[in-house]
Amino acid sequence: MIKLSKAKPADIKAMQTLVAPQVEAGIILPRSDDEVAQNIRSYILAKSGEQIIGFGALHIIAPDLAEVRSLIVAPSEQKSGIGAKIVNELIAEARELGLTRVIALTYAQGFFEKLGFKLIEKNQIPSQKIWSDCVKCKHFPICDEKALMLWL
Repeated sequence: MIKLSKAKPADIKAMQTLVAPQVEAGIILPRSDDEVAQNIRSYILAKSGEQIIGFGALHIIAPDLAEVRSLIVAPSEQKSGIGAKIVNELIAEARELGLTRVIALTYAQGFFEKLGFKLIEKNQIPSQKIWSDCVKCKHFPICDEKALMLWL
């Protein structure tokens, strides 16, 4: 049985271990332990027993806008609906906070489209996102990720 819960600082080591291959491949941006700790309240974990098998974060960018980021599911658990459960939980949180839009920058366009996200032009993303996060990417400034938005 998969259980979703908020992350705690004690989870950071296991989270970093799970995401490391995707960071190395340049699919997910690197985040230091300190950065994860500073934003720990934004993370939702998917656990099987005590093992973290996935997580994602809802990062608020503006008063009406958040981003789904750092979405990861263990390779052995992919295609099982865990990613969708995590994203739907993050969307529910965005609604509770009164946000009206959620974005995702991703290589998994089809996954997000199945959840109701629509493809947008990257120039619709606030510049603070680009200069705070995208500059850390090994692919910057040549980005081949797709930008998608969900209007709530």
